[in-house]
Amino acid sequence: MNSNDRVRLGISSCLLGQPVRYDGQHKLDLWLRDRLGTFADYVPVCPEVESGFGTPREAMRLVGEPEAPRLYTVRTKQDVTETMQHWIRGRLRELEKERLDGYIFKSKSPSSGMERIKLYPSPEGGVPSKKGVGLFARAFMDLFPLLPVEDEGRLHDDALRENFIERVFVMHRWNVMTSTRIRLADFQTFHATHKLLMMAHAPQVYRDLGPLAAQATRTNLKKTMEQYIQTCMLGLKHHATPARHVNVLQHILGYFKKELSADEKKECAELMASYRDGLLPLIVPMTLINHYIRKFGNEYLANQIYLHPHPAELSLRNHT
Repeated sequence: MNSNDRVRLGISSCLLGQPVRYDGQHKLDLWLRDRLGTFADYVPVCPEVESGFGTPREAMRLVGEPEAPRLYTVRTKQDVTETMQHWIRGRLRELEKERLDGYIFKSKSPSSGMERIKLYPSPEGGVPSKKGVGLFARAFMDLFPLLPVEDEGRLHDDALRENFIERVFVMHRWNVMTSTRIRLADFQTFHATHKLLMMAHAPQVYRDLGPLAAQATRTNLKKTMEQYIQTCMLGLKHHATPARHVNVLQHILGYFKKELSADEKKECAELMASYRDGLLPLIVPMTLINHYIRKFGNEYLANQIYLHPHPAELSLRNHT
């Protein structure tokens, strides 16, 4: 595989099997290591170990207010917030140089959890709320607001997993394009090839991006691209629902209305209806659509990222 085809992801070290948990254990996720890892270069991070707390170590928890929580050790009640924050500032400067395409956090972690982390009212404990965000995760997401992020727990959900991976590969293609001298033609090609993918996620954003891309010139290219990728990544957070997928598939079939027989059109309609009703996975009508694109030929459609947004080996469109 070409290095340009591999995404670059930050990830909590324990998810790759590294024994860095407070108890000296790991939280290996086989899908992340063995399946997604085939197509990804990982940048592992463990805030507790890298900031000097070692393994094994005393467990920690968040204390205080959601907007500005403190990090305390559970048994000795030590406030270790400043130590962690000092490390975070340095590590983020390093990660800025990595040109990451996304990040996978560790759920429930007081340093690396991205949401719903237990937040205690005092160092002594009490009844926790689930309004916390890990100290490192919060700082990372503030610095890189456009990067796709998820935690490994949420990635067990098929829809969340597919949405995250699609966003990662879009960000990867953008990072590859912007890593060298940017040409207006490259930006226009990026927009043209991602049109149908955006239509499936957010039709209104799809309509907004057209005029935005059309206004790009050599003189305003940088500013336009900054606005474009912000709008694009926010739009992709919307899930591509079955109804939106069917709308895109029908749009594609419209290119072949003269070539397809009545029986072929009926077959397509039946497969799309079965997919929309949850009886078939998306890969079934999509395979037939790809067959017609190859059979009848259409360069615009053949180049659409929507048809192959991520490696087929990940099987992300094989669930109902």
